[in-house]
Amino acid sequence: MRKNLKTYQRLTKLPFGRQLFSWIVCRVAPYFSSIKPQIHELRPGFAEVTMKKRRRVTNHLNTVHAIAMCNMAELAAGMMTDVSVPVKSRWIPVGMTVAYLNKATTDLSATANGHEINWETTGEKKVPVEVRDTKGTLVFQAEITMNVRLS
Repeated sequence: MRKNLKTYQRLTKLPFGRQLFSWIVCRVAPYFSSIKPQIHELRPGFAEVTMKKRRRVTNHLNTVHAIAMCNMAELAAGMMTDVSVPVKSRWIPVGMTVAYLNKATTDLSATANGHEINWETTGEKKVPVEVRDTKGTLVFQAEITMNVRLS
């Protein structure tokens, strides 16, 4: 089992464990702290990350900024990839294709679903991510390309 998954499973048993895990992730990769994410679910093949709509992540239209959604999508895809690849593997995001579908006017939830991906092989993996608002409306989609190398 990957280190991040062990840590997540151990911490989520504690009060405020998800918040603590999310804080640790942002300490390791500081740019993610700009959106104050919460990692709500993490398991091989799946991750859910949420973000509150607050002034710091909005644009001049008072909607969540496109790059904040990209940041959240990359975090969800990266965490899901990390706990899905074999233990001694390495991975890095190498590309992202996005579609802005609706105005993001509320808190958001990003889900990365990698159940259809073969994580046991080397190469580029396309990770789909959907971002929905609190009403369940799909506001953003991303396909993040991860370069996976098995050791």
